[in-house]
Amino acid sequence: MMKKILFNTALAVAVALMAAGCKAFRTVGSEHTATGNPYEVIVVCAQPQWQSELGDTLQAVLRQPVAELPKFEPMFNVMRILPNNFKSLVERHRNIVSVVVRDDIKEPSISVRYDVTAKPQVFVTIKGPDNRSTADYVARNQDNLLYVLEKAERDRSVAYARRYYSPQLEELIRTTFGVEMYIPDNFKLRTKSDDMIWISQEFPTASQGCFIYKYPYSGPDALKADALVNARNAFAARIPGPVEGSYMVTVDKIADGSGENYVPYVPEYRTMRIGDRPWVEMYGLWDVEHYFMGGPYVSYTTVNKELGEVITVDCYVYSPKVDKRNMLRELQHMIYLIDFPETDTLQNEATERR
Repeated sequence: MMKKILFNTALAVAVALMAAGCKAFRTVGSEHTATGNPYEVIVVCAQPQWQSELGDTLQAVLRQPVAELPKFEPMFNVMRILPNNFKSLVERHRNIVSVVVRDDIKEPSISVRYDVTAKPQVFVTIKGPDNRSTADYVARNQDNLLYVLEKAERDRSVAYARRYYSPQLEELIRTTFGVEMYIPDNFKLRTKSDDMIWISQEFPTASQGCFIYKYPYSGPDALKADALVNARNAFAARIPGPVEGSYMVTVDKIADGSGENYVPYVPEYRTMRIGDRPWVEMYGLWDVEHYFMGGPYVSYTTVNKELGEVITVDCYVYSPKVDKRNMLRELQHMIYLIDFPETDTLQNEATERR
């Protein structure tokens, strides 16, 4: 069955950048619709800068690997454009990074504007007096630069989902888990029960899906890594594979460098906050028991204190032939589409792994 069903805002950005000594602006929007694909960035940069340490630094920052994926995929697909070619449709791209280096500029800086020539658009300008100091400045502020670009993509995804959501899935999730969650209407319900809902979007050779589940909260130990893996396996076993007796499992060992032996594999684990709510993010690999099939997953877990329940949103991708980054990111953005009851005053009880 699994083969058939192959598996907020400018202010926040400004605060993040100004904390790092950057400047942020919002420009009144254009009437044009932004072009380009998700996680694609146009870098407007002259040849001397592009072939210097500044160009190398920008590429290293923007093209660093996506941590959640087992094989290399860059955070962003980078396309460089010469300044005199930056016109027409190119200037309406969704993500633009413009590089300006002149000796009359006193010190390096980064500024951010939105919807300059199209909507929705983020337009980052990097300025500096020389290549070396500007490259150093970009390296020091790379987390903020990535945050701005990533948040712009996330905001687009969230806005789409809130506009084109499935009322049926929203009602089902609300009645099952006691929370509101907006699921894009291109995702379809696969199975449901009193404590789990499985949805997915299918393609000819790929699938992206998530399963949402809950269980009683037994205390802080329920949020430790081993407890979360055990819970994941219990619910993932309900997702059937393509042959009788096959089902999804969490990978706990992988081949070593020689490919002849297996070594323990532990998912990555971290605590995080979205707004005032603490979550545990865990990512690793899944495969199918009794069948050769698998891919990456990312799960998000929190506690609904009002109901005394742990709730997890578990996102997975199956895509052996097509890059996985955009499909996984779209699923990860769903965590920003959940609204809990206002009376839930959960404090952070997530514990450090081990």
